[in-house]
Amino acid sequence: MAKRNRSDDDVTINLTPMIDVVFLLVIFFMVGTKFSESESRIDVSVPSVGPMHAISRVPDERVVELTADGNVLLDGQVVNNEQLAEILASQYAQYPDLKVVVRADSAGTLQGFAETIHTVRRSGVAQIGIAVKVDAGGGGGMLR
Repeated sequence: MAKRNRSDDDVTINLTPMIDVVFLLVIFFMVGTKFSESESRIDVSVPSVGPMHAISRVPDERVVELTADGNVLLDGQVVNNEQLAEILASQYAQYPDLKVVVRADSAGTLQGFAETIHTVRRSGVAQIGIAVKVDAGGGGGMLR
């Protein structure tokens, strides 16, 4: 087996590419600083605004519940259909993207559910969701 001859040359690392990159970064930041200095000397008249007031947060989706005995609840508080329509109409006027989810007890009547959906729709809300609970058995039978 032939032995490999080692040369007596020292191993060196070529630093030229790294120095080039460092100089480019230095030039980049120097030019960027010059632009920001010249922009700070420009006299600009910024427009003024009227009195400030707090921006009200868009409400999350409102939940309308219909209990088995026919009571209507809006976010947990009992309301009648007229109050429900008024509250939702006023909120819809402020927030056109208002979302309403309607949940009904399975023991309730279909007529009560239809009236509640009609009341929500009459208030102007376009985005209405219906909450359902899927049976654990799967089934896929008819809706009751």
